[in-house]
Amino acid sequence: MDIKVKKVDPKIMKPKPEDESKLGFGQIFTDHFFIVEYDSDKGWHNASIEPLRPLSLDPAAMCLHYGQEIFEGMKAYRGENDSVYLFRPEENINRMGRSAERLCMPPMDNDLFMEGLKQLVLLERDWIPRGAGSSLYIRPTMIATDAALGVRPSDKYLFYIIMSPVGAYYPEGFSPTRIYVSEKYVRAALGGVGDCKAAGNYAASLYATREATEKGCAQVLWLDARERKYVEEVGTSNIFFVIGDDLITPPLSGSILPGITRDSVIRLAGSWGINILERQLSMDEILSSNADGTLKEAFASGTAAIVSPVGQIHYRGKDHVLGDGNTGPLTEKLYNEILRIQYGEKEDPFGWRVKIS
Repeated sequence: MDIKVKKVDPKIMKPKPEDESKLGFGQIFTDHFFIVEYDSDKGWHNASIEPLRPLSLDPAAMCLHYGQEIFEGMKAYRGENDSVYLFRPEENINRMGRSAERLCMPPMDNDLFMEGLKQLVLLERDWIPRGAGSSLYIRPTMIATDAALGVRPSDKYLFYIIMSPVGAYYPEGFSPTRIYVSEKYVRAALGGVGDCKAAGNYAASLYATREATEKGCAQVLWLDARERKYVEEVGTSNIFFVIGDDLITPPLSGSILPGITRDSVIRLAGSWGINILERQLSMDEILSSNADGTLKEAFASGTAAIVSPVGQIHYRGKDHVLGDGNTGPLTEKLYNEILRIQYGEKEDPFGWRVKIS
């Protein structure tokens, strides 16, 4: 499918941010976006890159009523000599296809997805920040647009990609965070859509996240829906603990998002000879191992922050400092290694990095 390109009038192009240290996350958007339409008769059609604009939706659009909305999160990086890289984009594309299947949405054509993504990034390459640790955040999204009431899958959809130059996800940067364990609320249950990147999962997290913020915490550590005993995810990321000589993370049981950075951490740490365990980990075990000194460090992993150290857990009204409360050596090593691969600063033995310019 040909992708039509309509460039924004240079006279009305947005000014690029002058101070990259103040980018924040997801506050500024580039000049163009990629958009494709779908209906059950034509399939995917009308692929184009256009000046960024508001979408026009009927008030009865089914995404507004029944939650058929999915998205992905990925980044483009500026390397030496103005090279442009993506990190494991095929994994994001495949995961979005799985999310679409679970929500009865049509899978986006993988080749068209990749081609539209590359063309858009290259068109907007001047928006890719140059500062250390900064990048161009990419948000592919699919929404149901059929104008109808009645619970059923839509016959019409929009797929689009918007982009935003970003700095660090957390304002405190690469420093240990304090997270809040929620026992009252859950993110997802077995049999639900917790393993999809569905908009409803994030809507369900907002109330507990507000509670966490009120307690001075950066994120929520979610527990399993059945027993409220075993850790699952932290905020927008997967969670890892170093206990003894093992790196432990919850298994992909169906209620946990299969993070691409999670998989990268597991494969990278495994290549260093670290013993990786994907198993259930209870709060009781975490606290007891922390008390006896065998819990050495904890961190979260995700596209936005890459690897984020966890220094404290707020649980049942009490703060628990994990390890010595500082960023652990494995956490720091993983962060630096993944970052260097993403920016083309070191060899990529896994074939994760995709150079597009």
